[in-house]
Amino acid sequence: MSQFKGKLLLLCGGVGGAKLALGFSRVLPPEQLLVAVNTADDFEHYGLSISPDLDTVMYTLAGLNDSERGWGMAGESWHCMESLARLGGETWFRLGDRDLATHLERTRRLRRGETLTQVTRSLCSHFGVRTPLLPMSDDPVATMLRTSQGELAFQDYFVREQCVPAISGYFFCGAESARPQPEMMRLLSEGGISAVVICPSNPFVSIEPILALPGVRDALRDSGAPVVAVSPIIAGRAVKGPSAKMMAELGYEVTPAAVAGLYRDLLDGFVIDKSDRAQVGSIEALGVATACERTLMRSLDDRMDLACRVMQFARSLID
Repeated sequence: MSQFKGKLLLLCGGVGGAKLALGFSRVLPPEQLLVAVNTADDFEHYGLSISPDLDTVMYTLAGLNDSERGWGMAGESWHCMESLARLGGETWFRLGDRDLATHLERTRRLRRGETLTQVTRSLCSHFGVRTPLLPMSDDPVATMLRTSQGELAFQDYFVREQCVPAISGYFFCGAESARPQPEMMRLLSEGGISAVVICPSNPFVSIEPILALPGVRDALRDSGAPVVAVSPIIAGRAVKGPSAKMMAELGYEVTPAAVAGLYRDLLDGFVIDKSDRAQVGSIEALGVATACERTLMRSLDDRMDLACRVMQFARSLID
């Protein structure tokens, strides 16, 4: 168990963020951790409120995730999707039979007036997740991508089109008026956060939606807590997802240094993989302390080890 003191705030997307969040949840008690998750890829499908990143993190922390697919629940069946296909329905976004129960209950409770924060807290309780897991906002925000096929909502780009269209830009509908997660903002303003970790999630569509909410960047800068990010790029590639493709199409080098540049106004520290050691000079030239660790997380031990090393690095920035 780590000797880290105080509360740690994680800013988190889906699969990559969930892996590191699991590591932190195994080395810190629940009262020392707060996980704020991107909800800009939430959408409505077949009348159901779907929260892909929230569910990925929740299922991962509950030990219920399908580690091979990277999303959904392990041991799924697909009877509903098979029946929809026979009826000629849309099946491009696959919802497993067990997963459907989560979306049905979320939708029911949202429609009766509960906030997404309240619903998420209840779902986590039922799944045995003790680590506080919160949506970045209770207000709707939607990631939109400008692509070679026109403007696409994120799930259309990511799932329906399999990330094939080239992208030239993106924006977040509703972000300018959405209220950021109240618990996160309260702790930041009151000095209740000892360190902030930006998980190895897609910087454009997983982390930037959180940072785009009114007041979040200022709150992070003004909190006095060191902000440390973990690179989602290892040796010129993303472990999973379209981060590398998006970086190249948006005109960035596919390097940890380029990711650090995206966060440079916030960062005190940046963690990169040992294979990218040659990037240290470029990152430190931005005024950002850099640590080289083994960041590829294949096992639970890898996740826990990286969490401990990130905390040690953050603590060195405090001291």
